[in-house]
Amino acid sequence: MQKKSYFKGNLRSVKKRGDFIMASPYFIKTLINKTFSGRFFFSKLTHYPVIGRIVDYALFDGDDILYLPKDKAIPVNASVNQPESLMVPSLVADHFIREANYHWIMDSCICRDSARCRDYPVALGCIFLGEAAMDINPKFGRRVTSDEALEHAVRCREAGLVHLIGRNKLDSVWLGVGPCRKLLTICNCCPCCCLWKILPVITPEIGCKVSRMPGISVCVNDKCLGCGTCKKNVCFVNAIHVENQHAVIDEQACRGCGRCVETCPNNAIEVIIENSDFINDTIRRISDVVDVT
Repeated sequence: MQKKSYFKGNLRSVKKRGDFIMASPYFIKTLINKTFSGRFFFSKLTHYPVIGRIVDYALFDGDDILYLPKDKAIPVNASVNQPESLMVPSLVADHFIREANYHWIMDSCICRDSARCRDYPVALGCIFLGEAAMDINPKFGRRVTSDEALEHAVRCREAGLVHLIGRNKLDSVWLGVGPCRKLLTICNCCPCCCLWKILPVITPEIGCKVSRMPGISVCVNDKCLGCGTCKKNVCFVNAIHVENQHAVIDEQACRGCGRCVETCPNNAIEVIIENSDFINDTIRRISDVVDVT
C-alpha cells in the first residue's frame, strides 16, 4: 500500500530504489537558520579524514557546481568573432531555465535569511529546475513558469547577485527530494552571506567541486595601484591579496565570480575569455550531471 504524505503532492515513488522520498518539513529551515553561523566550524571538521569522507559522500558526492561571472565583468573581446550578446555568462542559466519542464522559486534565500543580510534582498531565493523540484515542500516556495523563472533571474542579476549553477547534492538532502540528477540548482549569491564562503576552510576534496566557469580566467593588469579595494568584503573566497603595492589573485582559490572586476576603481582587473566556446562548454558540462527535462 502506497504511503501518504502530509504534504499534498510531495511524495513520489523512486523507481530505482523502490522506496519513497518525503519532502523536508518546514522546521528544517528553522534548524538551518539557527546553525548557519556554525558553518565554518563544521567545515573545519572535514579535515579529519573520517569526517571528511562521510560529509563528502553524504552531501557532495557527484557534485559539479560553477560560478558564472557577472555579465558586466565580461569584456567585448575583439579576438572572439561573436557579438557581445552571445558572450554573457547569464546565458547559461537562461538556457537551462528555457530547457526545463519544471521550475521552482524559493520564497527566500536561506543563506541571507539565516545571516540576516542587510545588503541584498532576502526575498530573491534560489531557482530549482527539474522533476525533483516538484517534490519540494510548498511552504518553501512555489512552482512557476519558464518566463517567471527568467524574470526572477534578471531581478537577481539587477540586484548584484551572482549565479551559482550545477548539481548540488546538499540541496537534495536538506530539501528531501531526489534523485540528485533531476535537480538543478541556480543559487543567487551575495558576497557576504553565501554558504560557499566556507571554501577557504573546507577540505580541498570537497572545495574543488565548486569551481570557476570553464574557459575564463581573472587577471590583474598594470593599472593596479595596490589600493586593496578588491579585498574589502568583495572576494568571498579570499583569493586576493596585495604584494608590493599590486593585487595578486590566487588562481587555485579564485572562482571567477567577477565581483572584483566591477569593484576595482582603476579597471585593473579583467576577466579573460580563453575559449570562445565557453558558453557551450559550460552548458555541456552541466548537462552531463543534471537532467532538467
